[in-house]
Parts: sequence; C-alpha cells; structure tokens
Amino acid sequence: MSYPTWSDLDNASIVPPFGTHRGHDIGPVAVMVSCEPDIRLIKSNTAIQKAVPFFTSTLMIPNGSHKGTSVAGPFIGAPYAAMLVESLIAKGARNILVLGWCGAVTDQLAVGDILLPCKAIVDEGTSSNYQILDAALPRSTPDEMLTDQLSDHLTVQGIGFHRATIWTTDAVYRETEKKVAYFRQLGAQAVEMECSALFSVARYRKVSIAGLLVVSDSVASKDWDPGFRKKQFKRARQTACKAIMTFAGTLCENG
Repeated sequence: MSYPTWSDLDNASIVPPFGTHRGHDIGPVAVMVSCEPDIRLIKSNTAIQKAVPFFTSTLMIPNGSHKGTSVAGPFIGAPYAAMLVESLIAKGARNILVLGWCGAVTDQLAVGDILLPCKAIVDEGTSSNYQILDAALPRSTPDEMLTDQLSDHLTVQGIGFHRATIWTTDAVYRETEKKVAYFRQLGAQAVEMECSALFSVARYRKVSIAGLLVVSDSVASKDWDPGFRKKQFKRARQTACKAIMTFAGTLCENG
C-alpha cells in the first residue's frame, strides 16, 4: 500500500533542500537545461564566471549580460528534476525557466517545432508529493504570467512556436501505441519526462516557472520517428537556447 502523500502537504521535510543553510545566492533567475548538448551550446555562447558540480549535474554562474542568472543541468526524470529545482529555489532562484526536448504525440507537430507548455498531464510519481491531484485528469500548470512574458519574447524575436499541453511520463520505453492514443485523447500534443513535476514543485514553493521545449522525435504513429540528427532539430535547438538565455537576461534586467 502506498502512503497517501496528498495528506502530508502541510508538513516540512526532515531533510532540507540542498542550499537551505548556505549563504551563496545564485541570483533570481535559474535556467534548467535538461539535455547535455544544449548545456554545451549555452556554455559556448555565454560568458561563464564559475561552473561547479551540482549533484550529478553542473551549476554555471554566468557574468556580463547574464549576471543574476544561473544555469543547471543536465537532468532526466521527474524525481531528479524536482530535487534540482528544490535546491535552486533554496539557493535563491525565484524565476525558473525549463529548456528541454519532447516527442510529438500528434501529427500536427513536426521535428524542430518549438513548444510553450501551458498544461502538463501528470503521469509521474513526484507531483503527488506537492499537490492534491484531480483524480479524473491530474495535471499541473506553469506560471501564467511568466509563460505569457516568454510568449511575448518569442514573438518579438520572430520565433514561431505552439502553445501545447504536455504529457509527462516516468517511463520513456513504455510509450505504447495505446497509451499514446489515450493521452492524445486527453489533449496531449507532446510527451517528456519532467515538466509536470517541475510545475508542481514551483507552485508548492510559490515561485514562477515556464518551459520551452523542442520537438526531437515523434511517437504519433506505431513507428517511432527519431529526429535528433535532422537539420531542423539542430536549428531549433540553437534558436531555443538563444531565446531562453536572452529572456533570462531580460528578467534580470527588469528585476
């Protein structure tokens, strides 16, 4: 029998998030980058003051035009993503930006499309530790204001994107044909492994969060369509990395 985690939301954890008792402030804006290739891309285009180990990830502190921003990653899966964002919040982050990849579950999306998640359907085991979930359609949402600000930024930059509902799963190798069809019927347009949990943590901790995803592959049909080597995917990754960092810089400038 599982412990009813929803009944324990008002009680503090025995183990504090990493950074709670430390004086080091990473700045108000944290960019969480899920994939190592994007970490390398951002690092090559950003002046980095310091880079230190952060669990099994790296925490980078930029300077120059990105002062006040931190970059953390890579990460995979809801539990580890939640641990990272908890620790970033404990270190002083108040605006969280998530950059990642996702798989299309509808043929209305193509490899290289850029998505702005507006809802995330919970199919992972972490969110129930942070919110009471609707039994009929468990979901979590990003901060509406921050998402709208990111949307405006993309529009000003001339970057095309889709607002989308995301399905967050724990099991990347259990995206079956029936399961894909089920979540597509619930409104999901893409699938990934962290967003719903990150949105749940941010809401629980009362910080703002928004996400930006690039479609890397498709499970919209029974045959998987990997797009990791396609030129349009690589171009979209470069666009998304630049956009998320310029947006982070804008947030820092505006306080």
